[in-house]
Amino acid sequence: MRLAVLGGGGFRVPLVHRALLDDAGGPSSSPDGVHHTVHRTELVLYDTDRTRLDAIGAVLAHQREQHAGPAPEVRTTTDLDEALRGADFVFSAIRVGGLAGRVRDERVPLAEGVLGQETVGAGGVLYGLRTLPVAVRIAERVAALAPDAWVINFTNPAGMVTEAMGRVFRERGLPDRVIGICDSPVGLCRRAAHALGVDPERAGFDYVGLNHLGWLRRLVVDGVDRLPELLADTAALESFEEGRLFGADWLRALGALPNEYLHYYYFNREALASVRSAAATRGEFLLDQQSRFYERARPDDPAQAHREWERVRREREETYMAESREASGGWERAGCDLEGGGYDRVALALMRAISRGERTTLILNVPGRGAVPGLDDDAVVEVPCLVDATGAHPLATGPVAADQLGLMLTLKAVERSAIEAARDGSRRAALRALALHPLVDSVPVAERILDAAGGF
Repeated sequence: MRLAVLGGGGFRVPLVHRALLDDAGGPSSSPDGVHHTVHRTELVLYDTDRTRLDAIGAVLAHQREQHAGPAPEVRTTTDLDEALRGADFVFSAIRVGGLAGRVRDERVPLAEGVLGQETVGAGGVLYGLRTLPVAVRIAERVAALAPDAWVINFTNPAGMVTEAMGRVFRERGLPDRVIGICDSPVGLCRRAAHALGVDPERAGFDYVGLNHLGWLRRLVVDGVDRLPELLADTAALESFEEGRLFGADWLRALGALPNEYLHYYYFNREALASVRSAAATRGEFLLDQQSRFYERARPDDPAQAHREWERVRREREETYMAESREASGGWERAGCDLEGGGYDRVALALMRAISRGERTTLILNVPGRGAVPGLDDDAVVEVPCLVDATGAHPLATGPVAADQLGLMLTLKAVERSAIEAARDGSRRAALRALALHPLVDSVPVAERILDAAGGF
């Protein structure tokens, strides 16, 4: 089986490789009678930057040297079509404009007094406007060269990118095989289960939302919803990240556990003040950190490259969402949350389920097909899905609380306006995407942000 990773020189690619190495499953047969093993995959890394590919290639080489069992064959290329030909899975993790683009997405809104963040608010819209045309062109090449491939999208903003890429296949009469993944929901569910002393593998999770805008509404163990028990226990509730971010009183008022990114909505003033008072934005921190990594990593010394990567990775995880943690009182992340990834394990489980026919349930970004009342069938939502050899099938969520559905509908309108703007080059649609966002509080502000970003 061939896995093409787009953005193959990206910093987190070693996590995907590590997950493949750790996969201990043996050969099995899919419905087509072909034997598959994820850990015997051919891994093709595509990137536009050869220097980054060489650095990450060295990190992967060291991981392979330290691994005793079977390992995927790895090759690299700067030719997109070469990477896509023959691919069974295409993992998209591109960053259009690089981290310098992320810095602009953060600083331009902050200059207008509104949040600048990679996927939330005006910054997320700007990132989407820049990314969507490239993501759509990639989808067109996949449709032309590997129409039977499954596309696993981790490119942010993941919800709107997944929806835009999926449209390409449907417009060509091809099955929509674009599935978006994110590590935030799985991290929330895992932490909530552990706070109850429950093995996450034994629990069922009722989660509903859009990417970076979702809520855990039930946590079911042996047929019993244990979430009310957790909400009633302040010590247990505030023992993990989301409990500390939001506070026990607010979580009890909601009656649900929000995705960590909802901190930017529920505590916008506090988060914005923390971001504005920081010496550097998250993008500026990562730009400096990762520039030094790629400069220092030696392709001719895999052990040195891996040591440097591991040091930087740990620092990256320790500082994740630092401004939100500072706004909620300041606290250090738990050791179990510093191992990195999460999305890599979701991607592996998704590939195993499809390639081996191993049925599993995962929280994914897919067209809702009626799973979420109030949203149309083609709207990409983030919900639990039953995954098997035929793909990911969203499970019905039942009625959604008015406050949750209201936010989802507003953000879906923002996403679709951004998709329209990127498709048609429409300034009106781009302005609509910015001005309709609930974290952008003024149409003139949206106009100035759009002009300063120079996109339309």
